[in-house]
Amino acid sequence: QVQLVESGGGLVQAGGSLRLSCAASGRTFGSYQMGWFRQAPGKEREFVATISYNGGNTYYADSVKGRFTISRDNAKNTVYLQMISLKPEDTAVYYCAASSQFARVVNVYDYDDWGQGTQVTVSS
Repeated sequence: QVQLVESGGGLVQAGGSLRLSCAASGRTFGSYQMGWFRQAPGKEREFVATISYNGGNTYYADSVKGRFTISRDNAKNTVYLQMISLKPEDTAVYYCAASSQFARVVNVYDYDDWGQGTQVTVSS
């Protein structure tokens, strides 16, 4: 099990940027595929981005391609989500998650551990 704590959320205007961080604790962080998900009020939690255990491969939801960048620093036990050109529809609680799988994972049920979430609000 890995413990995850997100930070960096906040209120920004459309077109602005935010950088989310997910601090992990646990001996096996470097072996996890990491992902970011988001959930808006009244909607299901949806996939945003994922990154392989060594950071070599990334995959993004179509809605964020070209705007969001996921990265990780295993030495710091941290995964990041750099968000630019934010839109009001990006407003959601953003969750960091860890999966024990070693393949592209884009489903909520593929992830084992979750952070508490951080709120991102984008005003128009």
